[in-house]
Amino acid sequence: MSSNPVILHLRAETKPLEHRAALTPTTTKQLIDAGFKIYVEESSQSTFKSEEYEKVGATIVPEGSWKSAPKERIIIGLKELPENETFPLIHEHIQFAHCYKNQGGWQDVLRRFPEGHGTLYDLEFLENDQGRRVAAFGYYAGFAGAAIGVSDWAFKQTHPDSENLPGVTAYPNEDELIADVKKDLAAALEKNGGKYPTALVIGALGRCGSGAVDLFKKVGIPEENVLKWDLKETAPGGPFKEIVENDIFVNCIYLSQPIPPFVNYETLNVPDRKLRTIVDVSADTTNVHNPVPVYTIATVFNDPTVPVETSAGPKLSVCSIDHLPSLLPREASEFFSRDLLPSLLQLPQRDTAPVWVRAKQLFDKHVARLS
Repeated sequence: MSSNPVILHLRAETKPLEHRAALTPTTTKQLIDAGFKIYVEESSQSTFKSEEYEKVGATIVPEGSWKSAPKERIIIGLKELPENETFPLIHEHIQFAHCYKNQGGWQDVLRRFPEGHGTLYDLEFLENDQGRRVAAFGYYAGFAGAAIGVSDWAFKQTHPDSENLPGVTAYPNEDELIADVKKDLAAALEKNGGKYPTALVIGALGRCGSGAVDLFKKVGIPEENVLKWDLKETAPGGPFKEIVENDIFVNCIYLSQPIPPFVNYETLNVPDRKLRTIVDVSADTTNVHNPVPVYTIATVFNDPTVPVETSAGPKLSVCSIDHLPSLLPREASEFFSRDLLPSLLQLPQRDTAPVWVRAKQLFDKHVARLS
């Protein structure tokens, strides 16, 4: 690499209701202080205002201007590029691309990079020397998912089965989300004689699971009401009757290998089932290894739950939103960007820095698979 400063260009997110950002004003300042040049696109969706970036020294440019930006800029974003765009990509890109696990259309996504002699550094596969992701949104995925789980359970205590939990929108901060969930919970407790829900979290020791456990604690659910499971508890193999014996089930495990399901229709279709709400944070709707195979659609913020078609027991719903951290875009972005920063600071040495070398090797490996 030359001694010229690394130039990062933060593109505006285009996925509907995506309010997060890969760089925050905090990390932008730290990068500029380290000698980076940062361009930030105006964004109609971001939780951060252009002025916040401008104030720390970034140059503000129009939304979508990355497409015609000089080749030496590294384009950084979060979510995948729009599917309807097919032009070759000439830049180095840092983003979640969702094209390394044989996802539908992966070849079309990936092909754009070699066609334009561009490079993809996929955020999902930026790993440290121990093979652990350097940055992930897992904590706030679990936190937000558990919040929707509590609100859905509470809604069922106060509303008829014919009604589903109404849509939710992004919160400016964690405190406001907690206040709303506490309000929902209080209304339910008043209705049911003060009986708090019980919850079971699978993957409780990971980033995502700890977020779910923290949410339950912050809204006032007694600790003894929250069952924390991880590899040890799931080792015998499902289905697990304990899931249907709790009010809320939060799945925080992503699986790439087949295992017996955690829950299935046979375990759900019992008259004495307590379970009312499933939050599948992993949202592996199309994954054949999905350990929660009782729903088929990914839900969205403006319609956060879908009923499970059971033949016995009370109404049961699933929340399977695949970008849950967007419910708390500011905190989630700060958390993620802070963890990503040490790797970004190594970009001047990306030809030799292990985290970037591995990401480039993975890109080359998958490009070679293109037919």
